[in-house]
Amino acid sequence: MSTGTDPLAPLADLPGVSESVAEVRKAVDRLYGHRVMRRRAAEVTAESAIRGARASAALAGADWPLEEVRRRSDFSAGPEERAVGGALRVSAESGQLLSVWRTSPLQVLARLHLLAAGDAASAAGRPRRGEETAEELFPLELAPVEGVAAPIDMAGPAPTAGPVELPAAPSGAEVTARLDQLAQLLVARAGTVGSGVPALVVAAVVHGELLALRPFESHNGLVARAAQRIVLIAEGLDPKAICPAEVGLAELGTAAYRDALAGYLSGTPDGLARWIRHCGLALRLGVRESTAVCEAMQRGMIR
Repeated sequence: MSTGTDPLAPLADLPGVSESVAEVRKAVDRLYGHRVMRRRAAEVTAESAIRGARASAALAGADWPLEEVRRRSDFSAGPEERAVGGALRVSAESGQLLSVWRTSPLQVLARLHLLAAGDAASAAGRPRRGEETAEELFPLELAPVEGVAAPIDMAGPAPTAGPVELPAAPSGAEVTARLDQLAQLLVARAGTVGSGVPALVVAAVVHGELLALRPFESHNGLVARAAQRIVLIAEGLDPKAICPAEVGLAELGTAAYRDALAGYLSGTPDGLARWIRHCGLALRLGVRESTAVCEAMQRGMIR
């Protein structure tokens, strides 16, 4: 399939998207060229995984310090503990699901939800049916980290003032149909990696569609962010999984996340562009996080 027939191809031409793609590519290439990556790439991957999991859990309602996440071993005591535990399990296994993702993305999504929700959760790994509802995507309001966007400017309008109301999750029947469409698109694209549609665009669409559908009764944010990470690996942009976009999403805050998602849900060219650019900015902030990790390793601050 050529890029001319790829339904995602037009998204690469939306306002500001090509610039965002170029900035992401430049940042990722610089990180992969860091001298620490020659000797300690596996350690950078492991550190990215735990930092990404911590950030994803924060967006899911459990905003714990990184050292607390490292220290704890019991993740079953309460909702926050279970959210952190689910994020860690998802992050640890995401990279192992790549081969299955290319042929059966729905199977991977079910596995991600099972990891996020835990074996004991009802309907774990099963998409919603009928009129079953989904829990809130943003249970905790994370304020943006002060000054986080200063060195990385995002083109386009600033987030709207006040909380953005997102539409209700679609019915179970619509979820089933749209998940099938998404899976068919991804499987069809599996043999076209490098064909021209940027990895950032594909990852942003998967991320946005899963947040829009909220296919499971719970933990949809954890699943959507993990799926984005898998796409970035599968599409060749971040094959070693060292760019934790989840960190950037948390640093930008839930208001900006919700506003950008509302743009995706609008389906308009400007809204879709805003969502893709937001995902790009979050990824660049994740690159900055891992660059700082590499610098700390080089100075002997992380052994």
